[in-house]
Amino acid sequence: MDPNSGRTTANDLALRLLTGTIPELGRGPRAGVKSVSELDAALAAVAGVPPANREVLRALVLLWHDHWDLAHGAVQELASEDAAYVHGIAHRREPDYWNAKYWFRRVTAHRIWPDLAGEARARREAVPEFKAFDFGGSPGRWEPLAFVDFVEAAARRPAEDPQPRFARDLQAVEMRLLCRHLAGQ
Repeated sequence: MDPNSGRTTANDLALRLLTGTIPELGRGPRAGVKSVSELDAALAAVAGVPPANREVLRALVLLWHDHWDLAHGAVQELASEDAAYVHGIAHRREPDYWNAKYWFRRVTAHRIWPDLAGEARARREAVPEFKAFDFGGSPGRWEPLAFVDFVEAAARRPAEDPQPRFARDLQAVEMRLLCRHLAGQ
């Protein structure tokens, strides 16, 4: 909470709205997600979000809470790289992997990718059963198209298998980093 305005800050948003069980690799639905009206009310209280990011941020939050159709509709006509990124995540979760790759190709070098690559490496090293998972590329570089392939392969495996668990974990990290970026942090 911003003590000067009493409004929710970007970091509060990420902590408050992107919590609970992490999204599935598919569309959902899953138990425990917030309603659209709850999410819209929470988003209205967020201070400091650049106006150009508001609708993209809303789409990301809706996507976290399995409101796929609304999230997709929100980014469908937007032209920014951030909108393309969220659009790619939506299609990756749909699942429409070819279309996800189309949207990720429209993102040249996103600001969160170095942090995301670092998180992927750290999580891979910290959990013995994740050590085998790699998406190619050079160290410190995130490869979104390779991650789409990884998610596609993971989605075919049993939920308790390490590959889908690792993919869901990284997807959650990706969405939280993107949320903070969009909220202007």
